Amino acid sequence: LIDDLVLGENEVNVSSVSQTTFSQALTLVNYPAQGPVFSGPHERPFMCETDDFELISGETLGVPNDEDCSIDRRVDYVYRAVGESMLKPLLDPFSIPDDIDTTTTLSGVEVPYMVRIETGTINRAIYQISMLHEFSPDFPAPDVWRSSLGWNGRLIYSFGGGCVNGWYRQGSRTGGVTDEVMLSQGFAVASSTLNVYGNNCNDVLAAETMMMVKERFIEAYGQPRYTIGWGCSGGSYQNHQIADNYPGLLDGILPGCSFPDVGSGTIPMVTDARLLNRYFDEGSTVSFTDTQKSAVVGFVNLATMPNVSVNAGRINVTEFCPDVLPMTMRYDPVDNVQGARCDVFSHYVNIYGRDQETGFARRILDNIGVQYGLAALNGTVISPEQFLDLNRYVGGYDEDGKFRSNRTEGDIVAIGRAYRTGRLTSGGGGLAETPVIDYRAYSDDRENGDVHVRYHSFSMRERLMKANGHANNHVMLVEDDRYGLYSSSSPVLRGALAHMDQWLSNLSADMTNAPKSEKVVRSKPVELVDACWSRSRNPERIVEEQVRGSGRCEELYPSAPGPREVAGAPVAGDILKCQLKQIDIADYTVSFTGEEEAELRDIFSDGVC
Repeated sequence: LIDDLVLGENEVNVSSVSQTTFSQALTLVNYPAQGPVFSGPHERPFMCETDDFELISGETLGVPNDEDCSIDRRVDYVYRAVGESMLKPLLDPFSIPDDIDTTTTLSGVEVPYMVRIETGTINRAIYQISMLHEFSPDFPAPDVWRSSLGWNGRLIYSFGGGCVNGWYRQGSRTGGVTDEVMLSQGFAVASSTLNVYGNNCNDVLAAETMMMVKERFIEAYGQPRYTIGWGCSGGSYQNHQIADNYPGLLDGILPGCSFPDVGSGTIPMVTDARLLNRYFDEGSTVSFTDTQKSAVVGFVNLATMPNVSVNAGRINVTEFCPDVLPMTMRYDPVDNVQGARCDVFSHYVNIYGRDQETGFARRILDNIGVQYGLAALNGTVISPEQFLDLNRYVGGYDEDGKFRSNRTEGDIVAIGRAYRTGRLTSGGGGLAETPVIDYRAYSDDRENGDVHVRYHSFSMRERLMKANGHANNHVMLVEDDRYGLYSSSSPVLRGALAHMDQWLSNLSADMTNAPKSEKVVRSKPVELVDACWSRSRNPERIVEEQVRGSGRCEELYPSAPGPREVAGAPVAGDILKCQLKQIDIADYTVSFTGEEEAELRDIFSDGVC
């Protein structure tokens, strides 16, 4: 452990004089605690939220020390009382309450249920680290050289969800570090406000922050045996992309209500849904039945279309500004053109760059040549007349994310960067050697619709197949949502955590010289296989490979496509901009009149996907 580095480059010399003389030098670059390391220049403006960050005691962190939203590091203690589930503040750790409970960790050690929570700031984020630790005057804090008896040696990193409003802010909540299931077993738990996508919808900044928090953990408490990624929705983006693009930070991941990434997984789905919802409400010149609308959008429940179209506001530069961002700082096309543009692409400007003409962030959004409703047409659910009207009037988005009659053309520079830098999750990086348990509490058939549709799990699996030739390190578990979308109160999710722990334990014990990808597959517990649970009062486990369109699990939990797949895109969803080709009437199973064919060629004058 090397202390007292200066900021910038440091030359470290290591030498040993014994029977064998050893000497080695290397250069270490030391970065400031407020960052950045590799995410690029800090986003401005940036609103501090330490005043709103509430601890279990009810206190807040107060006013920050500087413009980087820094606070002095602090330690708080909480405990669980006998017969209670909620943690209670322990204001004086010298005085142990009479009603304190005990717990037995995975290491087989029985310890008082006393939890030490460290809170500080790193990379302009508020971070927290929690673990079981019995405070005593002789052992007030664990450190690198002496671990707490309550720590089982494993670390869980908790990622929070969202994306809406996830820019220009520090955030006032983490992904959570007080889960009873984790703490009671002795896991250490870490998270930060910039690892909540509702505060920061940028996987590069999330990865950088997670890296810096994990570094703090190792320096303060020692190297964890392994680190497990935990999180749903926006948490699944982080799990997948950090594991793929920054291997070594996460050893195994448990993504829930998952998407492969935000740029190619969610954005096309929600923006297509908004275009289609607008078209059906006010843009069409022909009528559609609800059955025909469903065939065009693809979702299990038609209500999903208007539901998820709301999420398209994340590409609109004024729609989802966080409440903490003053109106005077926000972009206005007339009164404040230099203001903060509240959209996901502006939040990624360090990666995608700026358009030289407009000065605005480059965008990867594209629907040129997309034949909306193609499968519905070829299945004779909609008529050629409806298909033509739909594709003539569906439209696209202007540079501010508002509707326009012309289609949206993605910036080819930004698209290239998305592929090269891993903003589109390929599955062929670190994910090829990472144990993955994809847990899904099914929500496709919710009455009012839901954005967390099941086909995204298959998208991720297909990407793994394309990149690696197999997806044997990817396990799907599906149940209904009686426990919510992602809660450790679910026996299935608790079991998944136990299986992940066993998987990583087996993997760490494999000392052979085989490629890691092989060791990952053979380390998987025998009983950990694809499965779903029946929707009965007492759910039964149904063991079968999850296959789209067939099997008992697919009957219970249909994985209907989204609008882009209905239009002919692959389930992998990894095409940001399609290759165009000239129209060939033989590609369609229906017949067009001469007039309809001429209209088709006029609508897609540059070709179709």
